[in-house]
Amino acid sequence: MAPHSLDSEEILSSNGEKSLEKYSMEAVSKHNAANDCWLIIWGRVYDVTSWVPHHPGGSLILLRAGKDCSHLFESYHPLYVRKILGRYCIGEVEEVANNSLRCSSIQYSEAGNELFYSTLKERVEAYFAKNKLNARFHPHMLPKSILVIAGYILFYYLTFFGPPSFALSFLFALAMGYFAAQIGLSIQHDANHGAYSNVHWLGYLMSTSLDFVGASSFMWRQQHVVGHHSFTNVENYDPDIRVKDPDVRRVTYEQPIQKYHSFQHLYLGALYGLLALKGVLLDDFVAFITGSIGPVKIPEMTTLEFGVFIGGKILYTLYMFVLPSFFSHHNVALRVILYIVSQLVCGWTLAFLFQLAHVVPEAAFPVVDSSDGRPKLHQGWAAMQVRTTTNFSANSMLWTHLSGGLNYQIEHHLFPSVCHLYYPSIHSIVKETCKDFDVPYHSYPSFWTALKAHFLHLKKVGSDNFELHLSG
Repeated sequence: MAPHSLDSEEILSSNGEKSLEKYSMEAVSKHNAANDCWLIIWGRVYDVTSWVPHHPGGSLILLRAGKDCSHLFESYHPLYVRKILGRYCIGEVEEVANNSLRCSSIQYSEAGNELFYSTLKERVEAYFAKNKLNARFHPHMLPKSILVIAGYILFYYLTFFGPPSFALSFLFALAMGYFAAQIGLSIQHDANHGAYSNVHWLGYLMSTSLDFVGASSFMWRQQHVVGHHSFTNVENYDPDIRVKDPDVRRVTYEQPIQKYHSFQHLYLGALYGLLALKGVLLDDFVAFITGSIGPVKIPEMTTLEFGVFIGGKILYTLYMFVLPSFFSHHNVALRVILYIVSQLVCGWTLAFLFQLAHVVPEAAFPVVDSSDGRPKLHQGWAAMQVRTTTNFSANSMLWTHLSGGLNYQIEHHLFPSVCHLYYPSIHSIVKETCKDFDVPYHSYPSFWTALKAHFLHLKKVGSDNFELHLSG
């Protein structure tokens, strides 16, 4: 299929030569509810309130209500949606005099008109159309989800209420932690990206599976979908690579360095185990109280979102801490050990799989150019997603299932609304299109080579050798 060059005026506005009304970002930000939803897409303002009840992605349309959602719109919608978007255009956003809304004001090259991405979308969409497949739904997801959730419940029961042997309970706790991670990798990850089902209630229910294992699906969407996917590996924009000063880790050459960072490749592997514990017991509450996750400002929760947030925490507390205190044959010290063991396994599983995609030598860490007062990157958004991301163990169905498709992170970042079980099918299309447009595409041959590369990156960035590092 021939590449389709996109004219931004044709796609993003239906007003012809009519002068568009100007809106400040602050004015747009007031329209941030389901019954009053405005969006900013590539500088234009759209009132999509009437479309909210019919949105195929359900509540995902509200993730950036009242704000800039250009990158999310691009990655979640097929090309034909761009052609009908103009009917909702009501104006354009004024130039921002300052960077107070920095998480929504970064400018990429070819904004809204990236030929690489439009060509890739045409080819991938043609694949799904030719094979009559629904990209958001794969028939194997439901049985896979049932097995994973059943495994978690089974090993939770065996850990605290099964055989009295602590040795057996310890093994069961390891398995419980692994299945908790699998809920995060293989169920909620797709569901919170709108890649689980076209049935809205089912997709939303599966997205709350993260709340079932203790973490907040609402906070995860803000950090991962809104922040990380929009600004992957961009310092001060991507919340996944944010650090304090000082911090135990350093992942980019722009971040502050401490003497102990020269040992981070030795100690961070152990600290990764605390990821799940920190998220469940600390991070969600800190985000709720402060109203932000790094550079991402948390929007006001709807009644349903607040109910899921509080209800999830209460449910988790009841079954994980209260019930074992009454009915488990283990004393409190042993229960604490079993719980910590399960969370360490969960944390290590999640961390090792997520870190391999972006914190490796082959992944770029783009540096924002603010020389003219407006933050920008001198490449297209989609091309930058490829440059900042790496795959591992491509063509391994085992790793696709074990990682929830994270072994195809490039495909995921370009098409987050596609179910991860389809990534092997579109892998060759993405790789070939990258070759056609001279976009670097990096894939490690195995999990172990990718893991080794991750720690090599930590060692290099943590050293005192400040050699020139060209990040993209």
